[in-house]
Amino acid sequence: MPFSKLLPVRSDDVQAKRERRKEARPGELLEAALDLFVEKGFAATRSEEVAARAGVSKGTLFLYFPSKEELFKAVVRENISGRFKEWNDEFEAFEGDSADMLRYCMKVWWDRLGAGRASGITKLVISEARNFPDIAAFYQEEVIVPGQDLIRRMLQRGIARGEFQVKDLDYAIYSLIAPMIFLIMMKHSLCVCVPGGYPLDPERYIASQVETLLHGLCKRPGDVPAAGTKP
Repeated sequence: MPFSKLLPVRSDDVQAKRERRKEARPGELLEAALDLFVEKGFAATRSEEVAARAGVSKGTLFLYFPSKEELFKAVVRENISGRFKEWNDEFEAFEGDSADMLRYCMKVWWDRLGAGRASGITKLVISEARNFPDIAAFYQEEVIVPGQDLIRRMLQRGIARGEFQVKDLDYAIYSLIAPMIFLIMMKHSLCVCVPGGYPLDPERYIASQVETLLHGLCKRPGDVPAAGTKP
């Protein structure tokens, strides 16, 4: 499925805003904030814009979130870091081999996070970290470190079961992270700028990356050539 089909199309509906309740729940404010952070970035998003999109006053927004920084942190916790318990529980319960676990995790990562709006938070942090070091430090603590810890556990599981051979565990972690970062950056940059969308099928891309990670590029004796290639 092309990226253009995955990105939500959002438009301002003035009448709908007028009909909204004056008091929005925190969840509605977080939804509005996520939309704007992904659309405009952290620096360009104003608190009053978030309040207006949620259909409330700026004062109401500050009752729940005293600053834009706290609002951003709440968005990250709601959409990303707050899900690590769920993901770690799935890791503990997984019964297949480690290769199947890797395939499952990368596919599920895309289905649950990468394909959605929240994946734009990663691009935001990468692009604005230098100007907002406190936000970058928060994201490092809440998302990057727990994510790396979970990937480390996945690789260690494979090593312990004799299924993976990893020469440098610390850097092997980035071999799994890098393809996902690339996919996010493409989704939130070229795919929305290039007319007709960017010719990259996320599911096919992930499947290809997983198999390359598991089997490498070097041909081994007895390997059967892939369909459409010359022996």
